[in-house]
Amino acid sequence: DVVETQDHYKSRWRSIWIMYLTMFLSSVGFSIVIMSVWPYLQKIDPTADASFLGWIIASYSIGQMVASPLFGLWSNYRPRREPLVVSTAISVAANCLYAYVHIPHSHKKYYMLTARALVGFGAGNVAVVRSYIAGATSLTERTSAMANTSACQAIGFILGPVFQTCFTLIGEEGITWKLIRLQLNMYTAPVLFGALLGVINIILIFAIFREHQVDDLGRPFKSINFEGEESAVLDRDAEGTIDHVAVVAINVLFFVILFVFAVFETIATPLTMDMYSWTRKEAVFYNGIILSAVGVESVIVFMVVKTLAKKTGERAILHGGLLIVLVGFFILLPWGKTLPNIQWQEIKNNSIPRTVSTEMLMPFWGLQEMRPPSNHTVEPVGCPVSQSWCLNTPMIYLAQYISSDILIGLGYPVCNVMSYTLYSKILGPKPQGVYMGWLTASGSGARILGPVFVSQIYTHLGPRWAFSLICAIVVVSLLLLEIVYKRLIAFSVRYGRMQE
Repeated sequence: DVVETQDHYKSRWRSIWIMYLTMFLSSVGFSIVIMSVWPYLQKIDPTADASFLGWIIASYSIGQMVASPLFGLWSNYRPRREPLVVSTAISVAANCLYAYVHIPHSHKKYYMLTARALVGFGAGNVAVVRSYIAGATSLTERTSAMANTSACQAIGFILGPVFQTCFTLIGEEGITWKLIRLQLNMYTAPVLFGALLGVINIILIFAIFREHQVDDLGRPFKSINFEGEESAVLDRDAEGTIDHVAVVAINVLFFVILFVFAVFETIATPLTMDMYSWTRKEAVFYNGIILSAVGVESVIVFMVVKTLAKKTGERAILHGGLLIVLVGFFILLPWGKTLPNIQWQEIKNNSIPRTVSTEMLMPFWGLQEMRPPSNHTVEPVGCPVSQSWCLNTPMIYLAQYISSDILIGLGYPVCNVMSYTLYSKILGPKPQGVYMGWLTASGSGARILGPVFVSQIYTHLGPRWAFSLICAIVVVSLLLLEIVYKRLIAFSVRYGRMQE
């Protein structure tokens, strides 16, 4: 048997920590602008509507879906440093492009679409990160390492909106650096900060990251990324075929998990603006606080689930996570008799809409009714009359919205980490780059369809239809999990080399 030395162990875990950082930065790249995309899009290109917002959000995932299998394949045959550095550099360049979308005279929304697609293409390195961690950990280390990876991803989702919330203090106008035509404001400062973090990540990959690989028992062997041939340890333990039914099932379940979470992310800003008459700035600020709190909850869940999985197993925890997500969306269904405030700017009416000065900072505690000073731009708020369902669909109370946030913030991280953990164990000692690329692409496909689905259904049919359909999708996924439950076991367990 090959015994791991202390130096090898330390180097292996230093490299894993660099992968944690890369995962963190990838999620920051997505979440740091998620709450401000809609108001920024409205500002730079008034021709863009809520449906186009869905495509803007989805473009990130389109890029990631295309890139993930490619980077995964690359990482199977070459040093992983190559796809990691290239992908991060693409994200840095794309963030810089996003900061300059205000310059073109027309079609600015398409430049924003391109920038977000390229950021997503760079985020295809998630497949490389997951495959490296799966290959660099033993079976007993795997659940904890995958939970830590997802926790770093969740922390990125937490701090992204926090950064965005802090940058709102700069304001919508901000500062203009005329020499390089750069506008530094609440919309561009976050992406420039993300670009800086990407440069730091590239430096750390060159300085610290090293290739390591161990088998399910933790015995090290030379990686194919260096030698082109695997050692006898890998050849012996890799005998057998992967259960492709289990692989496909996890891909489908992961698609559903990411789909419902993408719906949750995308709808937050439009829903709160429609239901609670929040302005653009208020929606960004308050949702940033709410999602940051949900993110903290998710990190706690990741830490707890590592211990819980040792007692109950990953499959049972995945089942419970899906049930919690189902309850979270069921609570979000509209009920009661109170209708949301209607935005009447499209028709003549004697009622006066609530308007606020977009140049004023909103108060931290509660919302104020304000009459704008003369010569200030006013912003009509409320549920737009162009959405016909606003006239007959009861509002979703704030308590419902907060309760749903809490439950989804509990169920989603459980499902996320258990999916990755089960998937990596099912694949076992086989090279996982391409397989992880397909799993990431599956999640990216969900992030594409989720925003488009909810922006279309929500805009035309309203929240009752949108959230009812989500509940039905989760129920179907629970039935699938029941069907394949006994097949979701580790490769080594399946072939009798280890006990479950």
